Amino acid sequence: MGRGRAKAKQIKVARKLKYYSPETDLSRLQKELGADSQKSGSSDPYDDEPDYSEYAEKYNVDDDDDFSQRD
Repeated sequence: MGRGRAKAKQIKVARKLKYYSPETDLSRLQKELGADSQKSGSSDPYDDEPDYSEYAEKYNVDDDDDFSQRD
């Protein structure tokens, strides 16, 4: 019997959440998320990785090469 009142309250809360749009302080959000405003130049997190290209060339083996040597 009390289900109707609970459902009506849920609908009221859902509508309030759906249509309520508070003022968003973007600068505060940026600080809260930990974004560094001065580091906007390079966004690649792997820039400080060492260059492994010489190893890739040295140890790169194609699958086709392996099969041709076995026959």
